[in-house]
Amino acid sequence: MASNKENPGIVAENRKARHDYDVEETVEAGIVLTGSEIKSVRAGRVNLRGSFARVINDEVFLFEAHISPYAQSGTYFNHDPTRRRKLLLHRREISRLDGLVRQKGLTLVPLRIYFKGRRAKLELAVARGKKNYDRREDIAKRESQRDIERAMKNRSRE
Repeated sequence: MASNKENPGIVAENRKARHDYDVEETVEAGIVLTGSEIKSVRAGRVNLRGSFARVINDEVFLFEAHISPYAQSGTYFNHDPTRRRKLLLHRREISRLDGLVRQKGLTLVPLRIYFKGRRAKLELAVARGKKNYDRREDIAKRESQRDIERAMKNRSRE
């Protein structure tokens, strides 16, 4: 299993989501996967970039998440890599998320897939899209913080 250095249970992360969106809150959801999909997830063959979730008829679905076909099984049992996948949440959580998403500018964005015990889980964020000037502001803050840390480090050497 491919793993993240900080947290060994994390299989895939959507780093671009934190860059493009302001995360307001997160929810943990289960994912309905087929046999070949779970094998690919365990192998770390997942890409969440560009994926999103929607509430449809009181159910939540994940769209455009790419789970590569399982390499060891070259048969017809393999799955469609970008099919929509059902997310498992409690009814109260679904209705609350639906109410939040109906507000202007909010969307459901997957942040990461990880294992909790033997089960694959998805961290889903209720997020608001950032504007270009917000992104530039974040970059400027990050660079100024880096400059301050560099100055402090050089100051301590003297």
